[in-house]
Amino acid sequence: MPYSLLLKGGHLIDPKNAIDARRDIGIDAGRIAAVDADLPAAEAAEVIDVTGLYIMPGLVDIHTHMFATTGFRNAWAGDNSILPDGFSFRSGVTTMVDTGSAGWRLFEDFRLRVIDRFHTRKFAFLNIVGMGMATNDVEQNTADMDVDRAVAVGEEHADVIVGMKTAHFRGPEWISVDRMLEAGRRLGKPSMVDFGLFPKERPYYELVTERMGPGDITTHMYLGDVPWVGPDGKLLKYLYTARERGIIFDVGHGGGSFCWRNAVPSIEQGFYPDSISTDLHTLCMNDEMQDMTNVMSKFLALGLPLEEIVRESTINPANEIGHPELGHLSVGAVADVTALNVIEGDFALLDVHGGRLPATQRLRCELTLLNGEVMWDWNGRTGVDWRDLPENYGVRNPEGLIMPEEVS
Repeated sequence: MPYSLLLKGGHLIDPKNAIDARRDIGIDAGRIAAVDADLPAAEAAEVIDVTGLYIMPGLVDIHTHMFATTGFRNAWAGDNSILPDGFSFRSGVTTMVDTGSAGWRLFEDFRLRVIDRFHTRKFAFLNIVGMGMATNDVEQNTADMDVDRAVAVGEEHADVIVGMKTAHFRGPEWISVDRMLEAGRRLGKPSMVDFGLFPKERPYYELVTERMGPGDITTHMYLGDVPWVGPDGKLLKYLYTARERGIIFDVGHGGGSFCWRNAVPSIEQGFYPDSISTDLHTLCMNDEMQDMTNVMSKFLALGLPLEEIVRESTINPANEIGHPELGHLSVGAVADVTALNVIEGDFALLDVHGGRLPATQRLRCELTLLNGEVMWDWNGRTGVDWRDLPENYGVRNPEGLIMPEEVS
């Protein structure tokens, strides 16, 4: 048979290929074998009915923290990180990118214990600080911001390192940004800046209009401390200037970086994110952020079209990290597939300051495939009615199945 698996009856949203319509997807050998309006079920070894679901490329979350194996207490590179498989597939994510949890001193250990294990597809931004995010104090150590060492590690692990990162630096100078950018440019890869505060000596507008360059990523775009709206209610002009320069605006929701006060006018005035991401860690996964589909639901509630939400969660982030082979369902592409249900109801969504926004729809992940293999099946679509299964199904050793005397 030409297909090992056929997803039949779903509504495909694949922004790269400009598809927003009902399509069947044939999968074989872990790759997309066919995409058509009606593929014969008889030509597949297995058929999954996905009628009523939105089918899309596997979601690509480019802001997460996965270095949970260090034993460092209360650290992003430690207790605050998560191990990927327990939090990826259930929310439709097939690709996760760690953002600077490890620096050049600890990256080999991070790769050994996390990146080269687990099933989730994984990449990483390398922290310019050698010790990475071991503690917030460590991230202030300018002596550990070694460009040459960072570049050497970036070249050695070029298959998984997608760029450079600086985060949480509190000093008034630009040293962490400048050294990160130098390393990123020498590697030919983007840099991501992750600051929660902007001292008057290094304002945000200067970061995105003067220092960062095309392809560099500013995450936490809806941080409350970032100025967005002027007295006239219009978005500030520097934001458009930054976008014209090629700066990438990433959501990076997290536990302290998503404010309706900035997000609402941004969407209303058509300044959409380039990518939607979670900043997934233990301090936000059970709070207002929750997971990728919850963050996507917030943009659905803001009126962002579903096709645009999918674009910002698939092909856009894949391109931003230099992996255009991901984030789409072209024939021949890896069969990373997500199926979401749009649930109607009376809901409310929170920003990180307790701001409440009403919603009538939420997204729920029902099915996730990685390389054509089902990794998450929320609603039992891959199963068979148990009454149609053979007698004594589930018995691994029929000869050892001894019936009690009162039955025999």
